[in-house]
Amino acid sequence: MDIIVNNLIKKYGRNTALNNISVTINEGMYGLLGKNGAGKTTFMRILTTILPYDSGSVEVCGIPHKNAKEIRKIVGYLPQDFSLYPSLTIYEALDYCGVLSEIPKPERRERIDGLLEKTNLTEQSRKKIKSLSGGMKRRLGIAQAMLNDPKVLIVDEPTVGLDIEERVNFRKMLMSYAEGRIVILSTHIVEDIEETCSKIGILHGGQLVFNGDIDDFKDKMKTDKLESAYMNLLTGGIGYASVS
Repeated sequence: MDIIVNNLIKKYGRNTALNNISVTINEGMYGLLGKNGAGKTTFMRILTTILPYDSGSVEVCGIPHKNAKEIRKIVGYLPQDFSLYPSLTIYEALDYCGVLSEIPKPERRERIDGLLEKTNLTEQSRKKIKSLSGGMKRRLGIAQAMLNDPKVLIVDEPTVGLDIEERVNFRKMLMSYAEGRIVILSTHIVEDIEETCSKIGILHGGQLVFNGDIDDFKDKMKTDKLESAYMNLLTGGIGYASVS
């Protein structure tokens, strides 16, 4: 069970957002790093079939990208700008997502109850979305992304707005979920990557400047190419000092 990307190119007009990306992502936790504008969100949106691409190939767990409906059945996605109808309660929102995913009602209730507990939202399940704090909305987003029990879970800045304890609990939940599945974690919080991921990819200017073990990344930081990318990440506001 892999995600296989070969020679992927995506352009917006004259701007090349992704330039000849080739990577294989295996089971487990994969961290995706890069400053704003590096191409992370475009890459994730392509993997989830939300966006088309210009050339190359993408295959998700043996399914070609053109079979978008089949890929969406096995992928869960938490975008950075996640939102749902503000007048719904947390429970109603998850139930609505479950209906859209065609999850049978008894199974839907069981999954929702379990996810509410995992995301520490059980006591708030009757609160309307419009009344939630930023952190609670992120936890709701995490729950909806996991609702269809996806083989591939892609999360963009999932711990933004969470306090330290919630962040630690979320890391544990992701690591547990990644057993036998693929989890892609995109974040600017390097500690989240270090604590959860053994493999990382660094996007810079639409190019994958590093892909491999996090320990190898630390060893190769002295090379010119990675040092340049590292400095650009720093100037882009990413707290990378913890990688040593």
